[in-house]
Amino acid sequence: MGVRLNRKSKSNICRLQLHTSIMENHPPLNGIKILDLTQAMAGPIATMLLGDLGAEIVKIEPPAGDQTRSWAPPFINGISAYFLSVNRNKKSISLDLKAPEGQEILKKLAAEADILIENFRPGIMDRLGLSYETAHEINPDLIYCSLSGYGQDGPQKDWPGYDLTVLANSGLLSLNSEEGRPPIKFGVPIADIVSGLFANSAILSALYERTISGEGQHIDMSMLDANFTILTHQAFNYFATGRNPRKLGSAHSSIAPYQVFRTGDSFIAIAVGTEKLWKIFCSSIGRDDLTEHELFRENVLRVQNRDRLVEELENTFRNTTTSELFQKLLKAGIPAAPINTIEDAVNNPQIKARGLVSTIDTPYGKIPVMGSPFKMSRTPGKVSKAPPQLGEDSWAILSSLGYSEEEIESMKKEGIVKG
Repeated sequence: MGVRLNRKSKSNICRLQLHTSIMENHPPLNGIKILDLTQAMAGPIATMLLGDLGAEIVKIEPPAGDQTRSWAPPFINGISAYFLSVNRNKKSISLDLKAPEGQEILKKLAAEADILIENFRPGIMDRLGLSYETAHEINPDLIYCSLSGYGQDGPQKDWPGYDLTVLANSGLLSLNSEEGRPPIKFGVPIADIVSGLFANSAILSALYERTISGEGQHIDMSMLDANFTILTHQAFNYFATGRNPRKLGSAHSSIAPYQVFRTGDSFIAIAVGTEKLWKIFCSSIGRDDLTEHELFRENVLRVQNRDRLVEELENTFRNTTTSELFQKLLKAGIPAAPINTIEDAVNNPQIKARGLVSTIDTPYGKIPVMGSPFKMSRTPGKVSKAPPQLGEDSWAILSSLGYSEEEIESMKKEGIVKG
């Protein structure tokens, strides 16, 4: 690896590189290399977003590929839509990590990386020859993120964790229901996504801390921890009362009216968060009488008498369409929105104005992509590379590590690499 700088020198160089990168308008994570050993959603969305910000993402896939390559239909140009959704801005190398040769390649990649993120069950990386302790010996600067269902310790650490089971175990799933009805999973894997975002916060914090200390560290990110954390006020409602929160469907536990209402032709979401808005809201719908009603004149009473309030409001709304009601509320400055379908959202003029849907040319044809959410004045996020085909970059990555064409061909024949 050549001369290893001391930590203080490396810290100063990291700061200089960081400042130079910003001055030259490079992406904010330009020059940061990430090894992505994750599959499904939580890890891949974390690394995809870091790739949007300019990090080089090397996705290490097993010979059969990331499991989501087979989570289909639907397909887009022969590739799983699920896989495409969270794997842009990445390179792909396909390695058999059960083979000693595959493990040796992984170690060489780790020696050059800034960040490694994996989402195996605890102990699997040890068996693959690259525990955190081993990785730290190879590269003391490496930030190593283990993103698992239940964490690296505790009585449930070996439980398998997927979005639905973590939602159930965290308490979140119990909230997503109405009285007398079973819980409903959210339409996207929200537990996975929350975990990926928490992992990114930890990774970026560790990356900044490394510019000061010059050292990497191990991040133990648990999906259960992340999703228990977002119970927020519902957990404190339990702390305050000792009772489980009511199952309110779309309604808010502490504000009313704040939920989805039925109109004459469909549904609308309305959020009246202050007493000032309550008076404006009542005036806009022609129900000034509700502002002085003994059951509704302040928020505490409206929450206590929520069912009666909903009945009153829906009796009023049944005589108007969602579109008519929405225009009234919008004009009055009341937070409200129709319930858009995915088609409605994709074609929403605000989504289009923000550049959140576009198409790109790829080796497998033109495909639609979602844009980056990172809007920054000098270093915005961007989509620079299509989601890769399995092992698309294996040859280039191995060549960069010093492997000859003959060695690569030999590993291909032995099934150690694929591309």
